[in-house]
Amino acid sequence: MPDMLVKLYTLPDPAPFIARAQAAGVTVRRAIAPEKHVVVGWVLEAFGSIWASECEVAFSNHPPSCFIAVEGSNLLGFACHEATCKNFFGPTGVHESARGKGIGAALLVTALHDMRTQGYAYAIIGGVGPADFYAQTVGATLIDGSTPGIYAGLLHEM
Repeated sequence: MPDMLVKLYTLPDPAPFIARAQAAGVTVRRAIAPEKHVVVGWVLEAFGSIWASECEVAFSNHPPSCFIAVEGSNLLGFACHEATCKNFFGPTGVHESARGKGIGAALLVTALHDMRTQGYAYAIIGGVGPADFYAQTVGATLIDGSTPGIYAGLLHEM
């Protein structure tokens, strides 16, 4: 899967994305350290050990570079940055049952605005799946020759 590049200085306003999620009863916010075991465990169960490892690293940043979407006390999605590499967005995921409510877009735009606040002008979305989603939501473009990129030779559990 290729990487994509996002111009952080042309990001859309996060307010409409947050409002759509809130209209669905979902709050998007930065995760905090006491939630690490809950969030990482949820990511492990929903998306696997590789993403859980990256999520765990995002919690080591100060403040954590992991954002979550919650409905009451139910975790519905997450988005990380600064996990595998500096200036990389991801991993991110929304539980299958919660898709179609704008949660993924709200998490994406929120996390990318956080990267912009940290001084980045561009962000790399590593090993994308839904390229059309990223292109439409934040104007991301494919990076030629980026497959397999930094993930070449990645060790997997046996």
